[in-house]
Amino acid sequence: MPANQGERARRRLSTGERREQLLSVGAKLFSESPYDDVWIEQVAEIAGVSRGLLYHYFPTKRDFFAAVVERESARMLRMTAAEPGVPVREQLAAGLDTYLGYVQAHAHGFRAFHRADAAGDQAVRRVYQRALAAQEEQILAALAADPEFGPAAGAAPRVRLAVRGWLAFTTAVCLEWLRGEGELSREEVRDLCARALLGVLA
Repeated sequence: MPANQGERARRRLSTGERREQLLSVGAKLFSESPYDDVWIEQVAEIAGVSRGLLYHYFPTKRDFFAAVVERESARMLRMTAAEPGVPVREQLAAGLDTYLGYVQAHAHGFRAFHRADAAGDQAVRRVYQRALAAQEEQILAALAADPEFGPAAGAAPRVRLAVRGWLAFTTAVCLEWLRGEGELSREEVRDLCARALLGVLA
């Protein structure tokens, strides 16, 4: 009887829900182990589906990991999207607070996203690099729309380089913060990252 109930529960998941379930399992596994050490069979077993069903959604391991990375990138872009007409300085603390809340709530996905850069698969690394470029462009667009910085800020090579460096800094801080088990509060990390961006733009 329990097995039949389990089968019915699996059938009740929509295509989108099943895909989301598989990506959540993948994010956890990829956050804990290097890309080469994760087996697609593990994902199917944990999710309680057949390998055939998993391959129906994701034909290869590369496709699966790329989808995990793209999912986390889309989440981060949505959460850190700028509000039109609001100065960057005013948005920065709130935006970082939202971002750090995401990092805490989706630690597995965040770690998995940033493991992609170390993946030996060049196609996966390209997905990761495109995701970082999208974050960079989002920040540059917000700066260009802000009268304090102006359109020239988004095009200036030094500003682009500063934003790229700040993203790397913020990533390193967040990963260490997750490892630190409460050594710094979210507010302390937020203020550290905010001061770093304003400092490199000064």
